[in-house]
Amino acid sequence: MRNRNTNTILRGLSILFLIGAFVLTVVSLIAYSRQRTGYPNGMTIAGVPVGGLSPAETSQRLLEVYTSPIEVRYDEAVFHIDPGAVGFSIDIDTMLAAADLTRTGGSFWGGFWDYLWNRETLPTQIPLSASVSEERLREFLQNEIASRYDKPPSPAQPIPGGTSFLPGAPGQTLDLDRAVLIITNALRSPANRSVALTYNQTTSTRPTFDNLEILLKQIVTTSEFDGLIGFYLMDLQTGQEIHFAINNKQEISIVPDIAFTASSTIKLPILTSYLINRGTELDAQTIDVITRVFQISDNSATDLILERIDPNNGPVIVTQNMEAIGLTSTYISGMFFLGAPNLLPGRVTPGNSRTDVFTDPDPYSQTTPSEMGILVADIYQCVQTGGGALIAAFPNRITPSTCQAIIDFLALDKFGALIQGGVPDGTLIPHKHGFVLSRDGVMHDISDVGIVYSPGGNFVLSIYTYHPVQNIWDITNPLVVNLTQAVYNYFNSASP
Repeated sequence: MRNRNTNTILRGLSILFLIGAFVLTVVSLIAYSRQRTGYPNGMTIAGVPVGGLSPAETSQRLLEVYTSPIEVRYDEAVFHIDPGAVGFSIDIDTMLAAADLTRTGGSFWGGFWDYLWNRETLPTQIPLSASVSEERLREFLQNEIASRYDKPPSPAQPIPGGTSFLPGAPGQTLDLDRAVLIITNALRSPANRSVALTYNQTTSTRPTFDNLEILLKQIVTTSEFDGLIGFYLMDLQTGQEIHFAINNKQEISIVPDIAFTASSTIKLPILTSYLINRGTELDAQTIDVITRVFQISDNSATDLILERIDPNNGPVIVTQNMEAIGLTSTYISGMFFLGAPNLLPGRVTPGNSRTDVFTDPDPYSQTTPSEMGILVADIYQCVQTGGGALIAAFPNRITPSTCQAIIDFLALDKFGALIQGGVPDGTLIPHKHGFVLSRDGVMHDISDVGIVYSPGGNFVLSIYTYHPVQNIWDITNPLVVNLTQAVYNYFNSASP
C-alpha cells in the first residue's frame, strides 16, 4: 500500500516538474523571441549603442545623432553647420540590413540555448555607411566662413613726406584642406561634433603700384628741384611700369616721351652696338678700353669703341642698331672729341619733335627716360630668359652671355651718388650716370639709368633731369637719391 502511494506521489511530482519545465521553456522562448525582434545588447551601429532597440527606434536614434549640427570655432567666431547643407547623408537602410543579418542570421535554437544559460553574446559593431560632398563642403567653407572671417593682410603704407613705408599687418586665411578633413571627421563621428578650424598666416603685402607712383610724384613736387624731370621705373618681376614727367612742379604728358641730352648714358647703347657687331670674344686691350669707358667714363676710350664698330660710321651704326629694337628717339651722331663731324645733322625724332617742352638736347646725342630704361630692362631679360627685343632683332649676334657682359661692365660704375646713393651699401647696381657742362659752361643735364638688385625684387630706374638755368647738384642729387630710396623701400617693405 505504501509502495503504491509512493509511486503515485513520485509520478505526480515528475509530471509537475515536467509541466513546470515546459512552462518555463515556453516563457523563456517567448522572452527570447521578443528579445530577438530587437538588437542584441552590446551592438553598436555607426558608433551608436542600439542594444534592445527595434529597427524603427534605431533608425530614429541614428537620425538624431547624425543630423545634429556640427559646432565650429574659427578664431573668435562660433557657428553651426547643418550636415545636410554640406551634402552629408547616412545610408540607414544599408546599416540596418547589416544589423538585421547579425541579429537573425545565426541559429535560432543555438541562440536560445545561449539565452537559457545566460551566456553573453560578443558585442557587434556595424560601421557607418555615409557620404559627404566634398565639393559642397568646400563651397560652404569658402562662401560662408572664409569670405566672412578671413582677414586679408594690410599693405605697407607710404609715410607722407618721406621715402619709407609703415609696415603692414599680417592676415589670416582659412586652411581649407584641413578644414575639409576635420569637418568630415566630425560629421562621421557620433560624439566628437565640435571642431576648431585652423588658419594660415599671410604676410603683409607691398603698397599698390599706384600708391608708389603717388609717393614718387610727391617727392618731386615737394623737393627744391624746379626743373624738368623724366622718370621711368620697371618692375623686372612683373613688367609693371611707372613713367611720368614733371616740369617746374607740374606734371606733363609723356606721349611721346621727352628727348634729353644723353650725355654719358649713351655709352650703354655704344657698348651694346659694339658687342652686336664685334661679338663677345674680347682681347685684353679691348677689355681695358671698355673698362675705362664705364669705370671712369673716359670719352676718348668711348671714341675708340666707336671706331672699332666702324672707322667712319660708328655712331650711325649705333643709331641704326637702336632703331632695330624700336628705340626711335635714341641716337648718337658723332664722336666725343671736340670738333667731331655731325654724321646725322638735324635728326628729327618723336622725342625732340615736341613743341610744348624743350630741354635743349645735344644735337649729337639724345635719348628718352623710357627708351633707355627699356634698353636696360631688355638686357636684363636677355640674361634671365634668353628672350627679348635684342635677341629677336639680332638672333645670331646676341646671346645671354653677351647681355651678361654688358651688365658686368655697367657694374664697374662706382660713382656712389644718384641712384647708387639711394640704396644700402653693397647693393649690386649695374648703371651708367651722366652729366655734362653745356656750351655756356653751366651744367643743365644730370641723368642716371641702371638695374637695382634687391632682396625684395629687381627693378630698372631711368631718371633724366634738365634745368634751363642751372642744374644744381646739391638739389638734384638728393632728389634722385630720395626717389631711389622710395622705390627700394617699396620693393623691400614686405620682405623679412
